Amino acid sequence: MLRRQFLKNSVLFSAAGLVGPALASPTVQSLKPLAAPVMRRRFALSQTYKLAPPQGSSGVVNLWIPLPVETAFQQLTGLSFSGNYQQAYITTNNAYGARTLFASWPKSDGELLLQLDLEIETADWEPLKHNALKNWRAPEAIVYPLDVKPYLLPTTHTPVDGVVRETAQKITGDEQDPLKKARLIYDWVSSHMERDNNVIGCGTGDVATLLQSGKLSGKCTDMSSVFVALARASGIPARELFGIRLGKANKLERYSASAFGKADSAGVADVSGGQHCRAEFYLAGYGWLPCDPADVTKMRLAEKKSHQDPDVQAVNTYLFGNWEMNWVGFNYGRDFELYPATEQGAMNNFGYPYAEVDGDPLNFYDPKVFAYQYVSTEQR
Repeated sequence: MLRRQFLKNSVLFSAAGLVGPALASPTVQSLKPLAAPVMRRRFALSQTYKLAPPQGSSGVVNLWIPLPVETAFQQLTGLSFSGNYQQAYITTNNAYGARTLFASWPKSDGELLLQLDLEIETADWEPLKHNALKNWRAPEAIVYPLDVKPYLLPTTHTPVDGVVRETAQKITGDEQDPLKKARLIYDWVSSHMERDNNVIGCGTGDVATLLQSGKLSGKCTDMSSVFVALARASGIPARELFGIRLGKANKLERYSASAFGKADSAGVADVSGGQHCRAEFYLAGYGWLPCDPADVTKMRLAEKKSHQDPDVQAVNTYLFGNWEMNWVGFNYGRDFELYPATEQGAMNNFGYPYAEVDGDPLNFYDPKVFAYQYVSTEQR
């Protein structure tokens, strides 16, 4: 194995590191309380790791696992882990406060085992469905809280100048209302971009490259990052939330049996490859709002329908300002350093587990090569 060459020149890791400023912690306090009554769902997410370093590898093995962030729409109610590691601990010591389970083994030979069990409670986040903005008005002079301002700034993969700003200006025109601008950007992304199932993982979210290429296709990180960059270029704070599907979609299943998550009759789902990235944007005087243009494109492709199809339009309408929470979000991190520091440098994002063997990364996009399995069971 060529040392440090796997993904070395890929945009998945950035030697430039974080372009935007460090963030003290996830901005949970900015979220509005969910409207009552709220139907909550409970999931047990079991993660089994049996790391399999490539033949000939030797040296220290380090593993970083993303853990759920606490928000108004999801809570981590239980966490336990065990294994034959030398050390393992939970840390948020990184620029985005991304909660991380770090484990290490002194040698790569022999079994490398870790079992992580999470108990997660979610509630559908539906502010627009519940007309939460009926009394909202755009302030004449917008003042953003300090913990929100960083989400206006560029990172390596989400620039806000050049082709990004030019595209944003074409989309929003003379519109000044931030909610209407966000909807114009969302509709542009969901209608102009196409899902490409041949893209590895969730895509890289390299916004300038996507816009400059003219090939507006990819997967969820690509769509969400394009929305985020265009929103920031339009003066609207925005961010990606990287996470994973947990099971069946109760509300959106009527439009597609496969696009939004699934489980068997007992509520059990193998979600090892279920990583999914969503987006949020911030309205001054209200707070954060959800959207998911990527799942519009996924449903459109899965059902082989045009964007104008009534079912696609129904999904498009729902996923601006609402999320069905058969999914859990991990963190908002882009182009940042994990802790302890990886030898490969800054991470593009942290939606997948990440491991290094003597400084060489394992292929986290392939659960069979990485040797991990995620099984989610809905508690009924």
